[in-house]
Amino acid sequence: MKSVSVIVPFYNVEGYIGRCLDTLVKQTLGDIEIILVNDGSKDRSKIVVDKYLKEYPEKIVYLEKENGGLSDARNYAIPYAKGEYIAFLDSDDYVEYTMYKDMYELAKKENSDMVECDFYWEYPYKNKTKEDKGLIYNGKKEMIEKVRVVAWNKLIKKDILEKSKIIFPKGYRYEDVEFTYKLVPYLNKVSFLKKPCVHYIQREGSISNNQNERNKEIFDVLGHVIDFYKENDLYEEYKDELEYIYIRYAFCSSLLRIVKIKDQNIQQELLDLTWEKVNTNFPEWKKNPILKSKKDLKSIYLKTINKFTYEMYTTILSLFQK
Repeated sequence: MKSVSVIVPFYNVEGYIGRCLDTLVKQTLGDIEIILVNDGSKDRSKIVVDKYLKEYPEKIVYLEKENGGLSDARNYAIPYAKGEYIAFLDSDDYVEYTMYKDMYELAKKENSDMVECDFYWEYPYKNKTKEDKGLIYNGKKEMIEKVRVVAWNKLIKKDILEKSKIIFPKGYRYEDVEFTYKLVPYLNKVSFLKKPCVHYIQREGSISNNQNERNKEIFDVLGHVIDFYKENDLYEEYKDELEYIYIRYAFCSSLLRIVKIKDQNIQQELLDLTWEKVNTNFPEWKKNPILKSKKDLKSIYLKTINKFTYEMYTTILSLFQK
């Protein structure tokens, strides 16, 4: 058994995957396997990959499949992983050379089900970098409230994935949102490596920076999460936390993406949908105890939202995007 398996799907990233692989093959953790999944790539990515396969055959496992998207490629690779812990990495990002050694040693020291690290947001087209420092949470309720829902800054015990059978939803954006929240009930011990290890690259034209009608899929994945908790008799226990994150996604991160949509008709459709989804699913959301207890700026903003202020805020935000 390997210590860590790093799953790296790739699709048309010939300009990025070499840097990604450089930081993986040179990891200070010796007992590591890198599982590359060619998700039907059409460019010269495979030529770049072949060079690393030839030089590092003992470290790299190569898989190939028809294009099915990021979630499908990750799910495809999981059964091939031989690591005690599994990590996921996007092929246009790269990592610090000590990342997986540091995370694995912490996992073993604290007998962790999952380890989470900090990371950098990198904007090459702006020549800008910022550090993302996560909050430390205790217990599953706090985890729902505070966890950063990205898969690539985490090390997850393979046994947890096998027993829970949690996989990434195919065909949706925000796949990490659904994956992370569904995994929470199975995580009894989470550790935190408080240093940035991943360089999260923001590319112009990438999915995360391309705002369109698909932004509404956040409500699909949040709906899947809520259904999951209900089907597993967990909803009542975590209702307040699930309501809180639903509100926060709808009126914060999702809203900021929607106002960047250039098509005004689609933008208005999604703004109306947001208001409808929140008030249909959680008509008493203003009474949420987590929201009521918080005094930070984001919570103050959320507490001021009503139909009038919602329309005012969205109009102002839209103007700033022009």
